[in-house]
Amino acid sequence: MNGKEMRLSRILDDGKAIIIPMDHGVTLGPIPGLININDAVNKVVAGGATAILLHKGMIQALEKAPGCGLIMHLSASTKIGVPDKKVLISSIEHAIRAGVDAVSIHVNFGSIHEPAMLEHFRIADECAKYQIPLLAMVYPRGENITNPYDPELVALAARVGSELGADIVKTVYTGDIDSFKTVVRGCPVPVVIAGGPKITSDESLLKMIKDSIDAGAIGCALGRNAFQHEDPTRIVSAVSRIIKDGAEVRDALNVLST
Repeated sequence: MNGKEMRLSRILDDGKAIIIPMDHGVTLGPIPGLININDAVNKVVAGGATAILLHKGMIQALEKAPGCGLIMHLSASTKIGVPDKKVLISSIEHAIRAGVDAVSIHVNFGSIHEPAMLEHFRIADECAKYQIPLLAMVYPRGENITNPYDPELVALAARVGSELGADIVKTVYTGDIDSFKTVVRGCPVPVVIAGGPKITSDESLLKMIKDSIDAGAIGCALGRNAFQHEDPTRIVSAVSRIIKDGAEVRDALNVLST
């Protein structure tokens, strides 16, 4: 087992992923659910998160090791600037010093800023050098995109992520099992789905996750639908039942009612 495989084993559970991105503070500010980062982390880890994803400052703010895998996000933009234009704001060397298990970048395809963001994949060379896994968040998003869930465009984004050196690709769910199977088949590295905007129905969220697993995804990266849930621990636990245990949606829903 090499260094990258060792680190991947710390952000996955038997190859399954329940990643909780908590990088939203840079883009949106101190939104509900992330006011107290330590409290937020403790709640999702208690539910069974395999990894959390934070910016470098929030890693420094942690009071203790999170008790799960730790991913440092290297991309940023704010809602009052140019939200779809992500820039690199840290380095592999800083990530290593911070003791993280992996790093992540965000690239939007179809944006007029796509060429500059594609260059962020140069970080994959450093990841290979230092044996640090790279998670690529890749989305059809920008001026040239009319349907961000178009299976052909999502498949393109996922394929580019794998072609340019990502070890795991995070992208949007296309809405049905058959179309998402085409995304997974065309991407030779593991795929996780983005949780997306806050969903009011727990059943809808869990069904989306179950369908993505049935299509071949290894898990999800669940942000606002986890840390902004009325009970973050229980919703992550319900998601864990589906991803780690192979439970049906009805069984996972029981976790929320007990």
